[in-house]
Amino acid sequence: MRQRYAAFCSVMTVALLGITACSGSSGDASSETDQLTVWTTEDLPDRVASQQAIMDQFSESSGIEVELVAIAEDQLTSVLSSSAASGELPDVIGALSLNGMNQLSTDGLLNTSAAAAVVEELGADTFSPRSLELTSSDGEQLSVPSDAFAQLLFYRQDLFEQAGLDAPTTFEAIEKAAQALHTDELAGIVAATAPADSFTQQTFEQFALANGCELVGDDGGVTLNSDQCQESLTFYSALLRDYSVPGNQDADTTRASYFAGDAAMTVWSSFLLDELAGLRSDALPTCAECADDPAFLADNTGIVTAIQGPDGEQPAGYGEIVSWNILNDAAPAAQDLVTFMMGDGYQDWLAVAPEGKIPVRLGTADNPTEFTDAWQGLEAGVDSKALLSSIYAPETLAEISQSTNQFKRWGIPQGQGALAAAVSGQFIAPQIIASMVSSGTSGEEAASQAQDEAESLQADLGQ
Repeated sequence: MRQRYAAFCSVMTVALLGITACSGSSGDASSETDQLTVWTTEDLPDRVASQQAIMDQFSESSGIEVELVAIAEDQLTSVLSSSAASGELPDVIGALSLNGMNQLSTDGLLNTSAAAAVVEELGADTFSPRSLELTSSDGEQLSVPSDAFAQLLFYRQDLFEQAGLDAPTTFEAIEKAAQALHTDELAGIVAATAPADSFTQQTFEQFALANGCELVGDDGGVTLNSDQCQESLTFYSALLRDYSVPGNQDADTTRASYFAGDAAMTVWSSFLLDELAGLRSDALPTCAECADDPAFLADNTGIVTAIQGPDGEQPAGYGEIVSWNILNDAAPAAQDLVTFMMGDGYQDWLAVAPEGKIPVRLGTADNPTEFTDAWQGLEAGVDSKALLSSIYAPETLAEISQSTNQFKRWGIPQGQGALAAAVSGQFIAPQIIASMVSSGTSGEEAASQAQDEAESLQADLGQ
């Protein structure tokens, strides 16, 4: 099941390297022009039903039947392996993470010419430029970016204003606020530290990139022992050791602390937007003020989409861009389906979960902001529904919708997507951070360990 907090979760690890290009066939279904097989990692029942309705619209207009198969993210690697071995891969995989896309590319399973054709037909200039960059490699379009979830720093704007604090957009401002607001009753900040959790990788990676800490340099060599990485590891671990709560922190604990009013800041994905407004019954805000006013936290929370460290050249955002992946030997109609999903069906696709589906196709040639405008007016929520625009200010939604162009990721721009997926899948940074928080491992020692482990993985990948 897609975990709402881990919208950026790496669905594929080094194990996927066992799939080889010789299995790049979609089987019998892909050889039929009147039927397509589509896998989706959006596997929650209500989302599957919504996706099926969109697929039915395509079938009605094209006469092509679509078999929609929901695959849980944590099962995708094993299902892909067995399907590849039996020659029964789908025509298209939707809602696939960047790490997953890069692994498919490494194994030669992607029809990149089909992806490029779809982008060209829709108009490359109608997409967020960064979404096309992150779904390309060496100038080749690997997949068609569909939507994104942003990682955001949420903070108690009311408490910041009372204390005369600046918005936490820089390392200095974040540390100053955490120190000023931290008390026995209130944590200055809560963020991920669990050692075997992709959420920790995702959270730290943004802080690292904000400070100019890259996984690899332009030459492809691992650079985790750089001064920038040492400083990032030191800053992040000290921040959470000195101004957070004890014990390993994950998505559930950080959300619970912030929702209870027990933390001044937290880092979470944009999937928190509807929950923050009390639209999900099993994740309701529980702060003292929330009993009388369920929207209290939403009304008193500020949102930062990008942060900057002292050695960072510019603010860095972090997010997951998911995409439509057309596989080798897919039926020609696969291109038609993806074009439909990014065109006539796109607004309905975003409406499946707008809090976590920020449009990366911004509009059309005739209306360049058609989809970003429509997104702001979509209803979000699970058990209750409300317009995003009725909860958050227009400028906040505009900043979130524009955040995709500030997304940075380890390894992908340098053509080292497979290494980035492996480093994430092996939890190198999370394990080191957990050790630093609990035992005070130095930044220099931590960076050296990360360097050695990443170099070992790179050697195993033959890169």
